[in-house]
Parts: sequence; structure tokens; C-alpha cells
Amino acid sequence: MLQMKKFVMVAFLLLTVVQAGGITLTGTVVSDGQKMIGSRYMGYVKKVYVKLGDKVKREDDLYEMESAEFDIMKTQANLMLEQSQIALEYWRDRLRVINRKKETMKKKQGITGFDWDDLEGQVENVKAMLESTKIMVKHAAEQVKEMAVVFNYLKMKAPADGVVVQKNIKVGDMVMPGMLTIMIVDTENLEIDVSLSEGIIGKVHEGQRLTVEIPSLKYKTIGTVHAIIPDANPMTHKIKMRVTFDKGDLNIFPGMYAKVTIPDQK
Repeated sequence: MLQMKKFVMVAFLLLTVVQAGGITLTGTVVSDGQKMIGSRYMGYVKKVYVKLGDKVKREDDLYEMESAEFDIMKTQANLMLEQSQIALEYWRDRLRVINRKKETMKKKQGITGFDWDDLEGQVENVKAMLESTKIMVKHAAEQVKEMAVVFNYLKMKAPADGVVVQKNIKVGDMVMPGMLTIMIVDTENLEIDVSLSEGIIGKVHEGQRLTVEIPSLKYKTIGTVHAIIPDANPMTHKIKMRVTFDKGDLNIFPGMYAKVTIPDQK
């Protein structure tokens, strides 16, 4: 009988500790910023500037593709623009010459006669050629801009700060449009992804402060519930919770095991 009483007391004390400590859930450290770099054009990889684990800053070079074919296209586009601009200047000068002839004839002979009609016809023809050449210049300028955009995508740059966690290319590889080449993860803005059961959802809310623990580093801090998200799979009856926290100067990376403790509701 005495042993039974001791067992009940121990069980009661353990239950009290669990209730006092709140509900502890396990989760995974995830990155709030994950960038997947892909190619928009087909070609061969010329240079790769990064390795797995490298820390990169925004606008740092990641890799470069062969540009021989694009160099030819760029040269052709620039040549077309230059030729159309020369043609445009020619027709502008031609129009100025004819207009001067018209002014001279107007002063000497008036605005009637065969010569005047001939000049009028020349003016109309030159104006038509001038407008046509303007369209050519506009089209050529658009092509030059398009080639400039293409060249920007031949040398891929980091869209944000982060760490290279996946690299699927090396020098000489053929890259296809849409192919995942490099993945960068932001290791500064980290969150903890936790799955909640339906019975716990009433104990948490956005903005709530929770205890966060990274057991492998023996690190504890206070985090904040950033978002509560319905799980995409209705069969699991789980709810996703994202908790933000400050990692300080520790080497905490996405994928690490974490714990969060929901405080008791008083």
C-alpha cells in the first residue's frame, strides 16, 4: 500500500513537471530564402566560379556560359543598328537638300510648273523612306537590347546572399533551358518548421513567444510564431507552424534538428 502511494506521488510530480514545462515539439531548421538558379538558354558551361559550401554575396558571379554564337548574333545586331542609323541620316540629309531646292525655286519661279511638282513628289518619296528607316532603326535597337539581356543571362550572378548547397554543373556541361544549375540558401534568415496536431492548434497563435532549442549545439533562445499554415495533405490532420528565432553567431544551418516548447496556458 505504501509503495502504491509512493508511485502515485511520483507520477503526480512528473505530470506536474511536464505541465509546468509546457508542450515540447520537434521541428527542423529551414531557410526563409532559398534560391534555385536555372538557365534560360541552351549552351555549354565555360566557367564555374563557386563550389559547394561557398558563401556568396548578391551579384557575385556563379557561372558563365560559352558566348561564341551569341557574340556573332550581338555583332550582327550592332551592325544592323549602325547601318540603319546611317541610312536614316542619309534620308534626313536628302530631305534637307530637296527642301532647300524648293525654297530656292519658290523665290525664283514660284510654286507652279513641272519642276515644282517633281520636287514635291521627291519630298513625299523621301519622307516615306525616312519613316521606313526610322522603323528599321527602332527594330534594330530592340534587337541590340535583347542581345544585351541575353548576355546578362550568359554570366549568372547570385540573386541574394547565401550559401551554395547544390551545384549540378561543371565546365563543359551542356545546360538546357529551365535546368536547375545552382541552389543558394540564405543561412541568416532561418525558421523552425514544426508539425502540430489538431489538439494543440488551440494553444498557439501568431506572435506567440516560444522557447527554441538546438540540441546539437546546446543552444536555447526565445522564438516567435511567424505563421500557422494548413498542411497540404488533409489525411495527416497536421498543421504547419513556422517559428522565427535569432541564431546569433552560431553555425546553425537548414536541416538541423530543433525543439520548441509551447508554454502552459494559464
